[in-house]
Amino acid sequence: MCSPILTFPVTTRLRGSDVFINCPFDIAYRPIFNAIVFSVYDLGFVARCALEEDDAGEFRLSKIERIIEECRFGINDLSAVALDAATGLPRFNMPLELGLFFGCKRFGPANQSKKRTLVLDSDLHRYRQFISDISGQDIRAHNADPERAIREVRDWLQATSKRAGLPGGGEIVEHYRRFRTDLPAICTELSLEPDRLTFLDLSAAVTDWLRTNR
Repeated sequence: MCSPILTFPVTTRLRGSDVFINCPFDIAYRPIFNAIVFSVYDLGFVARCALEEDDAGEFRLSKIERIIEECRFGINDLSAVALDAATGLPRFNMPLELGLFFGCKRFGPANQSKKRTLVLDSDLHRYRQFISDISGQDIRAHNADPERAIREVRDWLQATSKRAGLPGGGEIVEHYRRFRTDLPAICTELSLEPDRLTFLDLSAAVTDWLRTNR
């Protein structure tokens, strides 16, 4: 009688500088999204999100799962839960991806237990009304203010990564203000439209600016 063949899942390498950003991608949220992406790069980390690839051959959920698995850090914004004016229904993508992040940390291979996550909302206690199961987590509020979001992301990444020498929140805010001032000229040079930047366009603009202006 043949012995059963045992197979083991391949353990994905956890990238210690990669930060998964789980947030709305609509126009109204874009100022906070852009500020978060900038702060992640200014702190020396790498921003990742579902917009980084556009492959029709890969299911969206599979892509998100793969990115989550690769990232040690996750920033999850739950602020977009208002009812849609057209459908009368809320948006559950962000809570779902937060659950995937928690599940990967809890049930994934041993290296996934090193994951760390930040949960953001527009108000400090609002989440209790729609996702009370995460009560006890260290929720932080950005109050729909991009500069407040920068400070929250900075303080969390500094505390959880234990990296020394990271710039303070005020310094990153000042960098971001200068970047925003320079962005139209950057886009003109690259033949891009400031209000229509893809995630990859934004990441490239931020990293190039930081390389010469830090």
